[in-house]
Amino acid sequence: MRHSRAEKAATHQRIVQIAARRFRERGFDGIGVADIMREAGLTVGGFYKHFGSREDLVVEALAATFGSLEAWEAKARSSLRNAITRYLSPAHRDDPADACPLSALLNDVPRIRSINASDAYAAQLGRVFEFLESLLPAEIREQRRAHARLIFSACVGALTLSRAVDDPALSREILDTVADQLIEAFAEPLPAIA
Repeated sequence: MRHSRAEKAATHQRIVQIAARRFRERGFDGIGVADIMREAGLTVGGFYKHFGSREDLVVEALAATFGSLEAWEAKARSSLRNAITRYLSPAHRDDPADACPLSALLNDVPRIRSINASDAYAAQLGRVFEFLESLLPAEIREQRRAHARLIFSACVGALTLSRAVDDPALSREILDTVADQLIEAFAEPLPAIA
């Protein structure tokens, strides 16, 4: 039975979305093509009708995950305080399948040795840095780049650590402490530079 181009495109997109969620939950090595195809209701043999290789799926899935960052940016656009508190929230911590791929796949991207995946990851990281720079005051122009990198690095570290600990109180403390410190240092009105 032949499938229309629209059906094939829809199936392709379903595979990519499943892979995007599962890669964020389990890492690139934590789930195989067979598992992804089974979840999509397809056979492993059908994989190569959609992708030339597993790396092709990884790159497409990684690109698809960046939508979660666009959603975060859209909701956080009003202020740096809002961006920090949304990123370092228990809801974000508790939903790795739909959360920030930059933190979820932090250790996986270097391991897969894919130039395309590494390039896509680095490009998205650059966009997040630019977004955070745009939320910092214009009067600290020379420091905005460094501050944006520090803020996001602290956010990714805190989110990753908060997921790694079994103690709910410690997990919440990590999120809250880092958020409070970042907000105090960067989101409160900064003193005028003389």
